[in-house]
Amino acid sequence: MPGFYTDPQGRVRPIRGKGTSYVVAGALALGVVGSSGGVASIGGGAGGAAPAGGGTSSTQLRARKSDGQKAARKGDANAAWQRMGLRQLRRTARQQAECLAVSFGEVREFFTRTRCTSLERVLFAVTDGAGNVAAVSVVWVGLPSDGDARKFRTLMDRHGSGDIRPLGSAVLGLADIQFTGLRYGSDRDGKRVTAAEAENATGNGFDHETLDAIAEVAAYLPPV
Repeated sequence: MPGFYTDPQGRVRPIRGKGTSYVVAGALALGVVGSSGGVASIGGGAGGAAPAGGGTSSTQLRARKSDGQKAARKGDANAAWQRMGLRQLRRTARQQAECLAVSFGEVREFFTRTRCTSLERVLFAVTDGAGNVAAVSVVWVGLPSDGDARKFRTLMDRHGSGDIRPLGSAVLGLADIQFTGLRYGSDRDGKRVTAAEAENATGNGFDHETLDAIAEVAAYLPPV
């Protein structure tokens, strides 16, 4: 069963997400990272936007998330982060993978019955400019039909159903990160399902609601 957290208004709410953790390893180094992993260091600024972390009300966060999702839907990752008051530090290139090889749990069992037509993964590092860094994993999965995609998204959204392993954080120079699936977002566009997860990487950390909003914005990104 999912856990619970208390929101800024004092309401006890369930923690949504996949409920399955997966650790990716690395060591923080915000300088130059080797290019073998296809890393791009992108300095798209957040302009005058306020940090997305502490001090942001739920109303402000919802508005930022909505604006971020609109930008993400257009394929503009930098603009999506900026709407959230974030700046992209770096990202990996999109990397293709074989579905069975990088999945586990019921998600892998699904792929044994229903082949996927494509799977691509990417990892972002974003910051609020106040020392907090979040790692954001995004995967795009192609399925044979709209119906298969609907079933797959329903499975991915269910707590404890398994997952697709994120790219290792070492390629971004990030510390060991445990992707729990508790800060999670998904979207479906026809035969393609997008799933995103976000976790704290450095600093005092973003709160649960902010990380969840970051993941929900990232889930609206087309393959970028």
